[in-house]
Amino acid sequence: MAQNINPFFSSPSSNSKAKEEKQNVPKDNHAVSKRLQKELMVLMMCTEKGVSAFPDGENLFKWIGTITGPRDTVYSGLVYKLTLEFPHSYPYSAPIVRFITTCFHPNVDHLGNICLDILKDKWSALYDVRTILLSIQSLLGEPNNESPLNPQAAELWNDQTKYKKYLLEEYHREAERTQES
Repeated sequence: MAQNINPFFSSPSSNSKAKEEKQNVPKDNHAVSKRLQKELMVLMMCTEKGVSAFPDGENLFKWIGTITGPRDTVYSGLVYKLTLEFPHSYPYSAPIVRFITTCFHPNVDHLGNICLDILKDKWSALYDVRTILLSIQSLLGEPNNESPLNPQAAELWNDQTKYKKYLLEEYHREAERTQES
């Protein structure tokens, strides 16, 4: 059986992920909860620097993640918060991941949506929260300018001095706005 096929829905007549998503999956999916609890434990024991995530309160299907910008990049030392919302068909469907902290980046739009292949068509049930966060952290320093969600950032990217200046202005402006609220 293929790695991205949910065995709950596998049958000869089952023909698409869209059909799977439309099925009524129990709200309290024990297998998904168990998988997310396991991933939480792995993250808590993880020695990776610069990535973390925890459930948002009691809801195991919505997490808040934190990514620190990778060293030796324009994002070095900057800290970003993200939301991760897991569908009840996880891990057979990718979570919805968005930046909460405003992130000026070629592959992030003004709403925090991220253009990253592993969150879309290259998703695999083998990926976990740690892999997702590390991939996004890596994307910060190595954007895909061929597929920009933010054309302004993509255009500025080639001049790292101007890019960093604009990035830090935006980041600090957002930090001030957040402190005032």
